Amino acid sequence: MKKCVVIGSNAFSGQDFVDHVLNETDYNVIGTSRSEEKPNVFLKYKENKNLSRFQFNQFDLNSDISKFLDFLDSEKPDYIVNFAAQSEVAPSWEHPEHWFQTNTVSLSLMVNHLRKQTYLERYLHISSPEAYGSCSGNVTEETPDNPSTPYAASKAAADMIASVYQKQYDFPALFVRSTNVYGARQQLFKIIPKTIVSLLSGKKIQLHGGGVAVKSYIHIRDISHGELDILHKGRIGERYHLSPKQGVAVKDVVKEICNKLGKKFEDCVEVVAERPGQDAAYVIDSTKAQKELDWKSEVSLEQGIEESVQWVQDNWAEIQKYPIDYRHKA
Repeated sequence: MKKCVVIGSNAFSGQDFVDHVLNETDYNVIGTSRSEEKPNVFLKYKENKNLSRFQFNQFDLNSDISKFLDFLDSEKPDYIVNFAAQSEVAPSWEHPEHWFQTNTVSLSLMVNHLRKQTYLERYLHISSPEAYGSCSGNVTEETPDNPSTPYAASKAAADMIASVYQKQYDFPALFVRSTNVYGARQQLFKIIPKTIVSLLSGKKIQLHGGGVAVKSYIHIRDISHGELDILHKGRIGERYHLSPKQGVAVKDVVKEICNKLGKKFEDCVEVVAERPGQDAAYVIDSTKAQKELDWKSEVSLEQGIEESVQWVQDNWAEIQKYPIDYRHKA
């Protein structure tokens, strides 16, 4: 039986990928994260009928890297999928060293170790289109990186270090860059759940720069589906994009949520200054994944928002216990 280690299984994308793998394969799945498992309301795999094939282990890649590498050598996974990252953009300006330590330094230690081992068949690295800078026009996998924030720079550097080891030592790396993932169980400080929680609490939502920045919102299960396709069928050394066909302004997403909750958009928002380094557009081309892997996004934004609203409403008593603002952890 194949064994798959999911680094960052506590992350929103990581937990959904675990659930998807348990559904679609017969693999044994090992999740790892620097924090203990989140409450069940944020972990879809906790409801999975195949949960007996999952185990969780807590490791901090910054402080426990040696123990973690020993653990990998003892488990000898066939596949590793790495979601672990400092992922917020705006706070990266204040402590760039934290972003580079997690996203680049710890990664380089792991890659250099793994390239000397014989058990690993494939390593899927979860990257970010933020590395491209402003994504407008036809942004393909061949578009040069042009990061505009410390977070984006750290992710670009992570891709580079894994890529050079792939080229020099045949390290079995593949790369995926997905746009603005969303869905039920997402971190509450993200725009869609934060808007839902704020409106249900009678609070206004802040629209940075008036919410004119264009994002490409894609449902979490479409992303998990694509990531598993890349893990199985992608070409080693290649980068793949996962994105819908077009972007949507942030303000229009907030309007859709207001409509779902029967609120007037004008009464629910407050325009504030734009974030430093905010890219005007975030739209990338996923033709490569569509042609090579027969992948496509299937969940509409309207369906996904409806699911997110329903999740918050169904779990309102529990969700109210948690903050909706980002809390930085070094």
